[in-house]
Amino acid sequence: MKVFEIYDCLNLLSPFQLQEKWDNSGLNIGSQESEISKIYACLEVNEEIAKELHPQSLIISHHPLLFKPIKNFTWDAYPANIAKILIEKNCSLICMHTNFDTTHLNPYFAKEILGFENLFPDGIALRGNLEGIEFVSLLEHISKSLKLTNLKYTQSSDTIDSVAIICGAGSSYLYSDSLKPNSCLITGDIKYHDAMIAKSLKISLIDVGHYPSERFFPEILKSILKTKGYKVIIKDCKNPFTYLEGQKYE
Repeated sequence: MKVFEIYDCLNLLSPFQLQEKWDNSGLNIGSQESEISKIYACLEVNEEIAKELHPQSLIISHHPLLFKPIKNFTWDAYPANIAKILIEKNCSLICMHTNFDTTHLNPYFAKEILGFENLFPDGIALRGNLEGIEFVSLLEHISKSLKLTNLKYTQSSDTIDSVAIICGAGSSYLYSDSLKPNSCLITGDIKYHDAMIAKSLKISLIDVGHYPSERFFPEILKSILKTKGYKVIIKDCKNPFTYLEGQKYE
């Protein structure tokens, strides 16, 4: 089994051409002609995972390891420290990021995790109408669905008429023409000035965090590739953030 065999399978599953222009999905490290001993899947390749990989393996991650252009390759820091380990082990890395968000992760997160039905694609988001649900009820539903008690949010109206859902960092959708007053954007990595803009537009925000919305990637990929006859080993990547519970600062 060679890398190109899995690459072609993944490209049919979730075409790499669907990725956003700023993204770097596809073969990040390795060769299409490399032989594969094992297949791994993870959200993010960290140093611990890289050290545990079997030599000459293929690892499929959600986040690209090489995301922005690098001017040097010094392996004292991320991402070169991880790339060095993969190269020394003759491992290949395929990344499925915004293309997989569009085809699989956003729909899975919206329906299977949050329980929303009848949403439709709208750019990078899934969007749909609600029947005037109270914002507080929506917030409680999201909190229970994700088992999170530390949700960050911006409430701009008492009731919500429509919702937009984006896994990962999707605050750029706030600047589209799709969100109207009394709507709510559910995504991660929302910044301070995004909240200020949202309030002025009467749009509510619920920040579910980056990791909690995307951590399902390995399981989804494993289940799909299993139907294709491939065995995938999941390597867990923990949330890099730790949250202080029970504290409130005004």
